Amino acid sequence: MTTMNWILRRRSRAIELQTLLVLLTLTISVFSTGAVLVHTQDEFHEATKDLKPGDEITLANGTWRDFEIVFEGQGTEDQPITLSAETKGEVIISGRSNLRIAGEYLIVKGLVFKDGHSPTNTVVSFRRTKGQLANHSRITEIVINRFNNPERHETDFWVMMYGKHNRFDHNFLAGKSNKGVTMAVRLDSPESQENYHQIDHNYFGNRPVLGSNGGETLRIGTSKYSLSDSFTRVEHNYFERCNGEVEIVSSKSGGNTFNGNVFFESQGTLTLRHGNGNTIENNVFFGNGIAHTGGIRVINKRQTVRNNFLYGLRGFRFGGALVIMNGVPNSPINRYHQVEDSVIENNTIINSAYIELAAGADEERSAPPISSTFSKNLIHNSQNPVQITVHDDISGVTFSENIINISVDPAIQYGFKAASPRTTVTRHENGLIYPTHGLEDIGVSRDFNVLQRDETGPDWYPKPNTVVPFDSGESIPLSPGENILATAIEQAKDGSVFLLADGDYLVPQTLVIDKTLTIRGEKQGGAFIRFERNSLFEITDGGLLRLDNLSISGDVSPDMAGNSLIRTSRRSMLSNYRLIIENTTVQNLDTNHSFNVLSIAKHTFADTIEISNSSFENITGSILQLNPEIDDLGIYNAEYVTISNSKFRNVGGSVANLYRGGTDESTFGPHFVLMDSTLENVGLGKRNKSQASIRLHGVQDASIVNNSLTSSAPIHVSETVGDPVTSVSNNKLVDTPDHKVVPFVRTP
Repeated sequence: MTTMNWILRRRSRAIELQTLLVLLTLTISVFSTGAVLVHTQDEFHEATKDLKPGDEITLANGTWRDFEIVFEGQGTEDQPITLSAETKGEVIISGRSNLRIAGEYLIVKGLVFKDGHSPTNTVVSFRRTKGQLANHSRITEIVINRFNNPERHETDFWVMMYGKHNRFDHNFLAGKSNKGVTMAVRLDSPESQENYHQIDHNYFGNRPVLGSNGGETLRIGTSKYSLSDSFTRVEHNYFERCNGEVEIVSSKSGGNTFNGNVFFESQGTLTLRHGNGNTIENNVFFGNGIAHTGGIRVINKRQTVRNNFLYGLRGFRFGGALVIMNGVPNSPINRYHQVEDSVIENNTIINSAYIELAAGADEERSAPPISSTFSKNLIHNSQNPVQITVHDDISGVTFSENIINISVDPAIQYGFKAASPRTTVTRHENGLIYPTHGLEDIGVSRDFNVLQRDETGPDWYPKPNTVVPFDSGESIPLSPGENILATAIEQAKDGSVFLLADGDYLVPQTLVIDKTLTIRGEKQGGAFIRFERNSLFEITDGGLLRLDNLSISGDVSPDMAGNSLIRTSRRSMLSNYRLIIENTTVQNLDTNHSFNVLSIAKHTFADTIEISNSSFENITGSILQLNPEIDDLGIYNAEYVTISNSKFRNVGGSVANLYRGGTDESTFGPHFVLMDSTLENVGLGKRNKSQASIRLHGVQDASIVNNSLTSSAPIHVSETVGDPVTSVSNNKLVDTPDHKVVPFVRTP
């Protein structure tokens, strides 16, 4: 071999080696994981400038405050781009923060949003801007816990899905208490319609009663785009005590599937509000006898409701166990389309109170369901009998092979067969109830697999109890003295009970209640409390207050108008509070005019207010002034107000002034009870604008029975919305005008 040939061969090998190295470098670049651990927002922004398939960005453990995360890139199916926590659950996103993703094949996992709220209207969004959407992307194992806008009726959303073929799974969402849907799928452009999203294995935790429209937990679509299909699958999710409003889930699009979900003690229904061709199957509804727990509401065309188990549901009207609505002829897109070509079969309804057929029938909703079938359903009640209410002509529904153990309306009895006397029901290993004798093809299938709570959400994040019960903590004895209560409350833990020995307790400052507390006298009336500020108690976020066996006087309160024994925070409150007064005497709230027992601020809300076995005397204001929401937007301030076996004497204002304005039908309350009580010289003060001893406006369920009213202003009830039920009976009136009830007249 010549020297020249040897040189040429060496050069050729060198070129081949260089080419191989270039190809290897390119291959490594393409398949590189690009894993980067970032510790600051600047490092994150630098690391995400030019993301490539397979890149992995990891946020270091710690609290990331005021962090608006934008995660955008073009991954591939085999090499997604990932954003994750260094340790799941130990990366906290707080303050004014949110997350937006855009691109293809992105994954976000392991983050916790708490102790803050979004600066925009969304916490987590599957888009960056209107034109930059996420597709084929996944958000998994994230937590959004009480990440609420501080203004109760400022609308925002926790999760918004856009684009197509995205997945939201194994996430924890709980404690949303301001206005706005917890999670929504948007169809506001062709790029987000027919999206085939997957929403699965999520834990939707406590959503407290909002007291207005806008409290849905999950919504798919809006009325504007409801004739478009979404094809979203909602599967194997756990909805626990989701009580925001009458619609827990609102389906407002077509082609969606709701499969294998559990609704546990949730007030409201899974509602097919708009859109056609949806399927609800293999879901479980455990109401356990709790008020307003509901099941399924059917509206529109080609809906299938199959193999669902509904137990212990107490909802009625639009919130019943099973509701088939009437529609509006030639309905506008945002009203009620007629039920048509729908199938309801093989469902089991046990110990549930109400089934509503042709519900909502009135002059406007005059189109009853047609060309639909109701077959092979099992209805069984061993407790209170179920009420199957027929509101309109239902000859357009074919009833067949249904089994029931009670009598039914003659209009449908041809489609129901009475259960055999030998037919009983028993609970099986899967937790569901089946007939013990035959009927294998009636009701839900025997191989039904019930989703368990611990199969949802991140397995590393606990699912806590939502409310600390009264009297569940330490009992703390207190002796009389000045400022004793203030010190004790400041140091107390949730659920604590203060046991007050007999004697005088002078309170020189307003006591802030931001936890669950009971203040109880050892002997009835033996602990005597006086207060020197314009309020004795202020209930703020997190506060639940129980007063028992006390004697309270306002005789040393400042000489100024508008004092109160108890007030709520003067700002909007995100947490619903509870107030219980029992076995207690309240007197001499009269140092000046308008001295109330309870004064509340706008945008505060009580789950429960209870007064029992108590007396109130010499009060210039009202007992419960619950009427600041005067905008007539369907907002109100208390869900349950109950007064029993109590005495009211020389009260200038009303015992209760409870107001819900507007015509919105999305909520259940308020509920009001006054029973076995006496009123003497109540409501006649010149500053009592209600001119009533009891003033109820828009209350949905009112019972005023077995009371005595002497020399008092009349009871005045105005029914304004929904299907109100008012009972005013067996009340003794002496020198008191007769009550006045203005009934609600439904108009188109």
